[in-house]
Amino acid sequence: MPVQTIQGILLPFLGTVSGAACVFLMGGALPSKVQRILTGFAAGVMVAASVWSLLIPAMEQAAHMEQWAFLPAVAGFWMGILFLLLLDRTIPHLHQSSSAPEGPRTRLKRTTMLVLAVTLHNIPEGMAVGVVLAGWMAGDETITVAGALALSIGIALQNFPEGAIISMPLRAEGTGKGRAFLYGLLSGVVEPLAAILTILAARLILPALPCLLSFAAGAMIYVVVEELIPEASAGEHSNLGTLFFAAGFTIMLALDVALG
Repeated sequence: MPVQTIQGILLPFLGTVSGAACVFLMGGALPSKVQRILTGFAAGVMVAASVWSLLIPAMEQAAHMEQWAFLPAVAGFWMGILFLLLLDRTIPHLHQSSSAPEGPRTRLKRTTMLVLAVTLHNIPEGMAVGVVLAGWMAGDETITVAGALALSIGIALQNFPEGAIISMPLRAEGTGKGRAFLYGLLSGVVEPLAAILTILAARLILPALPCLLSFAAGAMIYVVVEELIPEASAGEHSNLGTLFFAAGFTIMLALDVALG
């Protein structure tokens, strides 16, 4: 496996680990304003990545279909949406801002369900990195190694606050620093695993690459609309979430265009 591929797979995970390590430097839960800022930023990065790094390349790869070039992107996008909907309904999880768990009834601890909630939306991020890297490794002209690494860097940037958002509230609830860090780390482990599995799958079915790219986009957009935007706009001062959504969006856009 090329060194660039290994770097691309590990960067998002390192972002999560770095964020989770904040528990050793700061005490207590993150203020609600800070959580809205970080969540809005993550949402902006994910939307921009879905458009510039996934959907546009998917349609470019289907350009031979001429006026029907949108079909693989639309089909893959909806498959991604429905896949995340299925996970959302079948895996018990608890969002940070919610008191009631989602999914089937379970006796799992609150901390476990909080980790599962973050893990759920790390799956499409890992898939997005994996499918873009697979396209580059296959020699696809619409995907460059710089563009693939730009996506990895963008997701790593938004994973940093996610790692902090999972570990620091757990510490505030009485969980030890080491265990809170471990929970944050575990929530990010799924990303390199999802990336590797997606690379292996894409190499077996390269003709389906446009669908796989848009599948990852649909899964990421589901997470943004279902979870991140409501959390970023909840309560007072919701304009902070909006402003940092715009910041995350433009930073990811700039990374993709400048490096891609």
